[in-house]
Amino acid sequence: MPKRVAVVIETSGSTGTPKRVMLATNALLAGAAASTVALGGAGQWLLALPLHYIAGVQVLVRSIAAETTPLMLPSGHFDPQDFLRLAETMTESLRYTALVPVQLARLLDAADDPALLSVLRRFTAILVGGQAIRPDLIARAAELDVRVVRTYGSSETAGGCIYNGVPIGDTLVRVVDGQLELSGAVLAEGYLGDAALTAERFILEHGVRWYRTGDLGEVDPVDGRVTVLGRADNVIISGGEKVSLDAVEGIVRSCPGFEQAVVIGADDDEWGQVPVVVVGGGTADFSAVAAAVVAVLGRAARPARVVRVEAIPLLASGKPDRRALAGTALGSAALATNMGAWHKELGRSGPNNND
Repeated sequence: MPKRVAVVIETSGSTGTPKRVMLATNALLAGAAASTVALGGAGQWLLALPLHYIAGVQVLVRSIAAETTPLMLPSGHFDPQDFLRLAETMTESLRYTALVPVQLARLLDAADDPALLSVLRRFTAILVGGQAIRPDLIARAAELDVRVVRTYGSSETAGGCIYNGVPIGDTLVRVVDGQLELSGAVLAEGYLGDAALTAERFILEHGVRWYRTGDLGEVDPVDGRVTVLGRADNVIISGGEKVSLDAVEGIVRSCPGFEQAVVIGADDDEWGQVPVVVVGGGTADFSAVAAAVVAVLGRAARPARVVRVEAIPLLASGKPDRRALAGTALGSAALATNMGAWHKELGRSGPNNND
């Protein structure tokens, strides 16, 4: 291990084998400094995330840099009332916390408590990242006057380095072959014990080091705003066409009753692969969901069927455990739905149908 490495963070492994990311002190401090400038000043932090996640580590690093004392929620189940009691003891004028979307959702669900809503409104900013955040959560927070900052980044970038679509600090963003690449002082040293993967994901070009995120995205040519479209490896080929399951999932989650749904790929004898919607309980209308996907992404992206499970399995980070879903939901009897009947009902005429 290089001597300059300060911490090693193991990634969540939600879609693949966990990786051990090596971060130097200067990268951590660069991330903390960029965050302080972007948020409008140093303040006090409430730690609501585990310390083995980069977002949790960064709460401590920002606190050290700001010379303020962080407050720490006990580990285990996230309880809005525990959050309220701890947040009420914060003393600095600028107050921050970092959450994953499921934690924000629980706080907003409990915000009919006037005391909790008052505490949430006193935060200068609530950073939310770690996975895609549903638009309805952002809208609910805005309606309640709760200041949420959407963050994008990873352990390889010492945490969030793009706030509300805008790169912070000296972070640079470019798109190569449809994928986002990042550069700046926040980049990790590489992967512990995996020189091959380090060389594949961290490249040196004209003296500038870039990190290949593996995420599909766009950068607005006018204002430089970054849009993340989904994982490049979360793509299937259906009827000869590429379909981003993340893009399908984004549309599915915008439909009533499917806000927590997960979209995964399933093998199919006729189409090769098809999107499948997995949802925890409920009886919402699936035909409306399929129509919504077709309207935006075309017929190749139409979900073939819906699988209803008792609950979506989650990782400790709050992210859906997609590997568990692939192993259980796709093997369930619920997938015995006749594909030909779905295609007939929804008007799918054949492979490579581009209309």
